[in-house]
Parts: sequence; C-alpha cells; structure tokens
Amino acid sequence: MKYTEEHEWLRPEDDLIVVGITEHAAEQLGDIVFVELPEVGTEVTKDEECVVIESVKAASDILAPLDGEIVEVNDMLVENPGKINDDPMGDAWFFKIKPSEPEQMDEYMDEAVYNKMIS
Repeated sequence: MKYTEEHEWLRPEDDLIVVGITEHAAEQLGDIVFVELPEVGTEVTKDEECVVIESVKAASDILAPLDGEIVEVNDMLVENPGKINDDPMGDAWFFKIKPSEPEQMDEYMDEAVYNKMIS
C-alpha cells in the first residue's frame, strides 16, 4: 500500500489501484455527510479533482493519484457517506482506477514514511 501527501491510500489489486482516504484524513474531516464520486469510464489525470467529500467541518476535493480510467466506484458511499468515518482503510474505498502509467505509484510513500509525516 502507498500513501499520498494528501492523505489518500493506494492499494494494488491485480492490474487496478483501489483509492481511499486514510484514517488520519477521516478524523481531520469529522463526520462526513456527502460524497460525490466520478463516473465509471472517466479518464482522469494525476492531480485532477475526481471526488468531492463534505463533512460537518469542511468540503474537500480528492485528487486523482494516477493517470488512468475509473473502472469502478463504491456507490455504497453515496447512500452512506458516514461509512468513511467508520472504515476509511477498508470498505469505504472511493474508486478503482486502471492506471495508464503504473510507475506513478513509485512516487508515493510507504506506511512508515506516511506515519512519520502525520506524527
């Protein structure tokens, strides 16, 4: 698993990358009340806004961590955005992307470096 400076996690799954936000990010946001996910089939570019989340404290944009195509979204979050607070590192993933440049994963932090950044 890799981590971004924007508090996203990226988990390889076959030839796809599953993307969500970290526990730290979910705690900082507070109670999440709304999620807008991208459409399946959307081509995204690294650092392009692709998810909007709103909490009782703030609204945040989630940026695409890689170039590629969104191949699946977690529709359950639209109905139950609070799930992000309950299980941000597990069932509350946002989307799966088929990267066009998988080597972009190499730019991100491993867990030890991420934990040092947030401590």
